[in-house]
Amino acid sequence: MPFKRFFGRGNDEPTPPPPDDEPEDEGEEGLAPEAELAADEIDRDWRERAAVVIPGGTSTASKRPVSLYGPDSQVGPAHFTSAQGCRVTTPSGRTLVDCTMALGAVAIGYGDDAINRAVLSAVANGNVCGLASTAEVELAERLCEVVPCAEQVRFLKSGGEAMAAAVRIARTATGRTTVVGCGYFGWQDWCSRAAGVPAGASADYVEVPFNDVAALERAARAAGSALAAIALEPVVNELPSPEWCATARRLCDAVGAVLIFDEMKTGFRLATGGYQQFAGIEPDLAAFGKAMANGFPLAAVVGRAAIMEAAESTWISVTLAGEATALAAASAVLDIHAEVDVCATLWRVGKEMRERVASAVQASGVPGVRVTGIDPMWSIEFDDERRQRAFLEGAALEGVLFKRGAYNYASMAHDDDEILLEIERVASTALVDVSEDEEA
Repeated sequence: MPFKRFFGRGNDEPTPPPPDDEPEDEGEEGLAPEAELAADEIDRDWRERAAVVIPGGTSTASKRPVSLYGPDSQVGPAHFTSAQGCRVTTPSGRTLVDCTMALGAVAIGYGDDAINRAVLSAVANGNVCGLASTAEVELAERLCEVVPCAEQVRFLKSGGEAMAAAVRIARTATGRTTVVGCGYFGWQDWCSRAAGVPAGASADYVEVPFNDVAALERAARAAGSALAAIALEPVVNELPSPEWCATARRLCDAVGAVLIFDEMKTGFRLATGGYQQFAGIEPDLAAFGKAMANGFPLAAVVGRAAIMEAAESTWISVTLAGEATALAAASAVLDIHAEVDVCATLWRVGKEMRERVASAVQASGVPGVRVTGIDPMWSIEFDDERRQRAFLEGAALEGVLFKRGAYNYASMAHDDDEILLEIERVASTALVDVSEDEEA
């Protein structure tokens, strides 16, 4: 039997009774046609309002309309007013099953009752003050128990911050500069060649292709005695070959460099302790976040004490790193992981989601579409941008939010036969619509 959780309700609050009558003007699925048009206008209005006061319409680039649906997108909700379980409600009142799960930041479910209670209790005791919280110590101790490489912990607020801190610790510990890396590590200057970043800021960062062992070996050889660290996202769209991380470990050991794993997506998902626990290969440092606090803003650098102590010889400090709400949320997440095998559920439910969508893709006959990734985090890939936009917009209007160009994530809240069936139905309907539009 699936493990059931309560989302957004106190245990003592009764479930509201169903309405006496169903609306007569509503179709079998979703809103009536006139209500659909009104909903489109409301959701579009929020897009327009946001674009006036926020560059790109949102402070998170992956939540921009162009990132959600594609270039020239004119329909599809881009904002929410509430989220419970795996469902989100838009300003127009539409309710969608969310397969993005806040870009992987939520693995238990939105509005989880136990997590909410822990957070509210922390707020009642004061969120921050001029002293460090005892909760910071307690959570650090617990992370050291569940993450294989963790002997010490530093908390931050985002994955980008955590990886920047890990690299700074590695450079301080080794006295070297060059970092060889593979993966997405955030927007900070040390690994970015975006506009506004001086060319010298990332001059000591060398990027290599995922799973290319020969390229990794060449980059490490070229760095020579200047190699401070190898930084890897262990999983990029697929599991790596056994040689990939093992080679990185061997290359670091050979010259006394630091192996860093970015476990933002893999931590508390593939296994509680991340890819390192899943695969049995320990890095020296690792960055965790996202599902660690189920959507509350918290990240951590963890690692071997002999390397982590270098944090005291450089400057890494965040005013709100130890604020109580996120620490409480992460502690509650650890409680849930201790109570039930969360990660096993994510693998099982993700497999169901992935296979159902893959079946819909195959049945549709739409060319250039495939489902990739691994079960807890999978993607729908399109060769044609126009088809992709039509599918994503159509799916959102039918009631499911899929991620464009990146992972869809399984959560505990997806562990429901009706929700899984809805995901399959909407994927099938949206793909059929794409096919019929091309034939028309």
